Amino acid sequence: MRILTDFRRVVCGISGGVDSAVAAYLLKKKGFKVIGVFMKNWDSRDESNTCLSLENDLEDAESVCRQIGIELIHVSFVKEYWNEVFSNFLSDYENGLTPNPDINCNRFIKFGSFYRHAFDKLGADAIATGHYAQTTFGSFLEDYQPNTDVKLIRAVDPTKDQTLFLSQVDQEPLRKTMFPLGSFCKTQVRRIAKASNLDSVYKKRDSVGICFIGNRKFTNFIHEYIPDKVGPFVDIDTDRILGWHKGIHHWTLGQKSRIAGLIEKYYIVDRNSETNTIYIAPGRYHPFLISNELYTFPPHWIGSPPPLSSSQSQPFICMFKFQHAEWTIPCKIWSDENKRLRIHLGLPTRAITPGQFAVFYAGEVCLGSAKIISRKTDSRYLKKTMLQPEYDTSLKQVG
Repeated sequence: MRILTDFRRVVCGISGGVDSAVAAYLLKKKGFKVIGVFMKNWDSRDESNTCLSLENDLEDAESVCRQIGIELIHVSFVKEYWNEVFSNFLSDYENGLTPNPDINCNRFIKFGSFYRHAFDKLGADAIATGHYAQTTFGSFLEDYQPNTDVKLIRAVDPTKDQTLFLSQVDQEPLRKTMFPLGSFCKTQVRRIAKASNLDSVYKKRDSVGICFIGNRKFTNFIHEYIPDKVGPFVDIDTDRILGWHKGIHHWTLGQKSRIAGLIEKYYIVDRNSETNTIYIAPGRYHPFLISNELYTFPPHWIGSPPPLSSSQSQPFICMFKFQHAEWTIPCKIWSDENKRLRIHLGLPTRAITPGQFAVFYAGEVCLGSAKIISRKTDSRYLKKTMLQPEYDTSLKQVG
C-alpha cells in the first residue's frame, strides 16, 4: 500500500487495551513501519507489595504485538509522571481543588516525554495513539501541511470523543500525531479486533477512572499521600455544623455528603482549604451548586489565540464543557490584563469545579482549555430542568 514518504516510521503507544491494539493494527495494514511502546508511568506496587494491572496489561501488549508482527519496546516515564502529573495532583487536592490528571498526563507524558523519546531515541517520523480524536491533517497524516497549524477535531463517535483530554496538548506534537481510531465507533473497533484475531484484547473492558489508583478506593489511596485532617461539615444556609469529615481532599463539589442521621440528602457546595471546612446544602440542585460564570488561569490555545478583550461589549463567543460526558453549551469569554479568563455561560451549570478544565470548541474543533480557579453562583437558578439558555445552543461556529 502507498504511504506518505515523510511518515514511514511510526511509534505507537501500546497500553494493552483494545484501542491501542487496533490503532497499531491499522497502521501496519497501511504499510507503515510500526514500533510499539509500552509506557510505564507509575510504580504499580502498592503498600501491600501487590502488583496492580500493569503486568496483565504488559502481557496483553506483548500478545498484540506478536499477533500484528511488530516490535514492542518498554519505556519508563515514572519519574516524569511523578514530577509533572502526580505532584501537581497532590498539590491541587491539598489546596481544595479537584484536578484532572488525565489531561496533564496527555500534555506532559504521552505528548511530551513519549513524543520526545519516539523522535530522539527511536527515530520516529510520527507517533500514534489509540485516542478517539481527529485532526485536520487526517488519521494517518495524509493531509499534512508543513507550514499550517493543525486543528484538533472531535471524533466520529461522540460517546468516546477524547478531545477534552487532549485540550492542553501543544501544537508541535499534535502536528506529528496519527489518530487511526478517530473515524471509527467503538463497536467497529471491537469488530476489527475480533476479525484480526487480537484475542487478548477484543473483549477486554475499557479502563475507567484514574490510572494510578487502579481498583483501590480513592479514599484509601489518597490517605497514603495526604494525611487526614478532621474538619466540619457546615450547612451553608444555617451555618450549623452537621457532621465531621476526615479532610477536604476526600470530597469534591456536587458529591453527596453521606452524613449519617440526616433525613435530607446533602451535597458538597464549597470547600475552604484554609479553615478545613466543607460547606453542604440540601438538594442536588441547590442554588449554591449552580453557576453561570467562572474564572480561569491563562488558557492554552492549540492553534492561534482567538481575539480576546476585556471590554464587556466585545466577548469571544464559542462553546464550553468541563466534563467528558457533558454536552457543550455556548459561552462568552473575556480576558484581563493577566490573560486570565472570565467566562459567562449561556446555560447555568451544576457543580463547576475549581481545578478542572474549561474546554472550548468552535463547532467540531477543540480550541484549547484553561484551568478553573473559581465560579460564581447565582441564586436565581434552582433546577437545571427549568433553565433556558441566554443565547442559541445550536451555535456551531465562532461568531
